[in-house]
Amino acid sequence: MKKPVKLTLFALTWPIFIEISLHMLMGNADTLMLSQFSDNSVAAVGISNQILFLIIVMFGFVATGTSILVAQYIGAERHRSAAEISVVSIAANLGFGVLLSMAIFIFNEQILQLMDIPNELLAESTVYLKIVGGLSFIQALIMTTGAILRSYGYTKDAMYVTLGMNILNVIGNYLFIFGPMGFPILGVEGVAYSTVTSRLIGLIIILIILLKRIPNALPFKELFSLPNTHIKNLLRIGVPSAGEQLSYNASQLVITAFIAMIGTEAITTKVYTQNIMMFIFLFAIAIGQGTQIIIGHMVGAGKYEEAYKRCLKSLKLAILISLIMAIAFSFVSRSLFGLFTDNQDIITLGSTLILLTIILEPGRSFNLVIINALRAAGDVRFPVYIGIASMWGIAATLSYVLGIVFGLGLIGVWISFILDEWLRGILMLRRWRSRIWIRKQFAQREQ
Repeated sequence: MKKPVKLTLFALTWPIFIEISLHMLMGNADTLMLSQFSDNSVAAVGISNQILFLIIVMFGFVATGTSILVAQYIGAERHRSAAEISVVSIAANLGFGVLLSMAIFIFNEQILQLMDIPNELLAESTVYLKIVGGLSFIQALIMTTGAILRSYGYTKDAMYVTLGMNILNVIGNYLFIFGPMGFPILGVEGVAYSTVTSRLIGLIIILIILLKRIPNALPFKELFSLPNTHIKNLLRIGVPSAGEQLSYNASQLVITAFIAMIGTEAITTKVYTQNIMMFIFLFAIAIGQGTQIIIGHMVGAGKYEEAYKRCLKSLKLAILISLIMAIAFSFVSRSLFGLFTDNQDIITLGSTLILLTIILEPGRSFNLVIINALRAAGDVRFPVYIGIASMWGIAATLSYVLGIVFGLGLIGVWISFILDEWLRGILMLRRWRSRIWIRKQFAQREQ
């Protein structure tokens, strides 16, 4: 087996940054190309993706646990355990992914009706959710395999696969939305086919890369004889870790239902705005994920003080970059919205929401960096408890009160987002500085 590559924040972060950028570009390509087809199609895909994001988070509990445990085992020089965890996680997410995919395929229309979406969006949303959701287990395997590669330090490999998937997706979108060379114009259905096809090809390639990078080390043949403790450890870390993200996406699903009460134009504005905002906070996401891998290795090696300082340095960097990006995007926001739509009401409101992100994004940076650091250090429950309380008690509740009751619409929703992110961020910083996570590590090692 090749030795894991040497880890530095920059070496880990830039491929992760590009990979996340490409994932976001894939989503934006769907939105931008569909916007030439119909604003209603954009809203339909946006609502379906809100549900699919929730499913992906549920897949993420295995991928997150895998990433943390593999990093810790490598840091502790326990390479056999790292390989065993990798195999168990791939098998677990395959089984879990197939079950969830079947549920989405069978109950997709009922799920959408629970959200009370406008009737004019239901047909297209159902088609997209049935196709992409019904094959979402492919994404589960891509996430798990990518997590393994990144924990071993091979972040470039996942980046290249995502680049290829992105190119294939854009080509497929073009063929099925605009119908060149006699291709059928399928709109939302075509975008769905393009998405699942690019993912399937990406999965095949990333599995080949995994076997090439870690040859003769992954004990697939021994799957059913591997220790049960691996599953327990995955669940111990993965379930609480995913709980915070699950709570966030569930609350966003409810908030989207509130926005649907305002109207289709409000949903479309939210979709466009969040697609643009993703490019503002993707730096913080990349820094947070890179920091998680490094801290996992440091904690595994018992280098607690180095891990403590690494998190705070990463946090300062993420806040600075996010603030600069938010200010820069606010200056060109009208032009950016003009790429998606010529509806001046959407452009004006969306530009106001981007202006509010100058306050929002530094607060989000606290959570993206410190929560990942706490997970890597084994302190996984605290972010979940605080997350559930704040996301539902502040973000969801105030979205309804400010947006619907007081009639502030999307501006009220964005104010609730700001309050939620900053409250959770400050509490996470206090938790990291308390060093409780170090005591938890000592307790786990004594067991």
